[in-house]
Amino acid sequence: MTGPRCHGIVKSKRTRMNPHIAHIATELKKKLQSLPEKRDILKAPELRELYAQLKVTSQDERPAFGQAINQLKQELETMVLGYESAAESAALTPIDITAPFDTNIKPADRPHLLPTELGSRHPLSIERQVVADIFTRMGYDVLDSRQIDDDYHMFGSLNFPEGHPARDDYDTFVTEEGLIAPAHTSTMQNRVLKAGEPPIRSVLIGRVFRNEDLDAKHEHTLNQIEGVYVDRNINVGHLLATLKTFLDAYYKADLKFRIQPAYFPFVEPGFEFAISCPFCNEKGCMTCKYEGWIELLGCGMIHPNVLREGGVDPVVYSGFAWGLGLDRLVMMKHSIEDIRNFQAGKLEFLRQFK
Repeated sequence: MTGPRCHGIVKSKRTRMNPHIAHIATELKKKLQSLPEKRDILKAPELRELYAQLKVTSQDERPAFGQAINQLKQELETMVLGYESAAESAALTPIDITAPFDTNIKPADRPHLLPTELGSRHPLSIERQVVADIFTRMGYDVLDSRQIDDDYHMFGSLNFPEGHPARDDYDTFVTEEGLIAPAHTSTMQNRVLKAGEPPIRSVLIGRVFRNEDLDAKHEHTLNQIEGVYVDRNINVGHLLATLKTFLDAYYKADLKFRIQPAYFPFVEPGFEFAISCPFCNEKGCMTCKYEGWIELLGCGMIHPNVLREGGVDPVVYSGFAWGLGLDRLVMMKHSIEDIRNFQAGKLEFLRQFK
């Protein structure tokens, strides 16, 4: 399908585009035409590299350089929207393959069906994109995690010995063939470590599954965000600064944080990470249960055994990892009291996010 008519980068009358950025812009526009998912262009390595160069650009040149990068990104976003609009206009009438009637019947023949224009994106899908955009700007690759896995990636590669009691904390679902519905996105750590040489900067987002007694705070299916960073001379300070930077950007507030020791087999040392309540500023409210603080995630420095199992020399390299519940982030942001609303398909709930 021919894409929409898109113009070149609009140059400001005040500034002249950096020749290097102009070259990257041309390459990205060519790349955009061949991408099946046009929005992936906003996560292109070339764009992240430009943001990385901004940090080492001289102070005199930095404002103009930054303005040119933002100008390029805005142009790419406009082009993506153009492609998406054209695709929607050319799309065929949606067909529900589960519907108990002839799929060739036109919607006009079934007036009781709801038109697709009344639909909206799920709140988790909306916030997942927000999270991905923040980490992409921070220099991370954002990938999908698996929804079915095996015992090695669930336990063996993460320093869980056979028969270790810590395995009991991850009560999930197992098929007759021995495959596992992962209880955490940490199953992806070994794959990320083996995929390339350090520095490794990856964020994995996807569904995880728990054998839970369901209530307002517990669900059998939820979404998790896994972060992995490995390089030379990485320490706890880098971990804490990364988490604070992300959470400040997500909640648009200058948050305080505190940590306390915790045990996870795949990190050493391990921590529980808590933030000051972004809604009441430690005064106490329903969101933080009037404590002023919210325990949010587990994190720590990647255990040497996990690095070694992933083919990374722990003598040369170190790194950190964290696991964060996307559902909980969204519940806090929108004051959602019952996690079961995400899976229930209630129109009165979903329409709030249209």
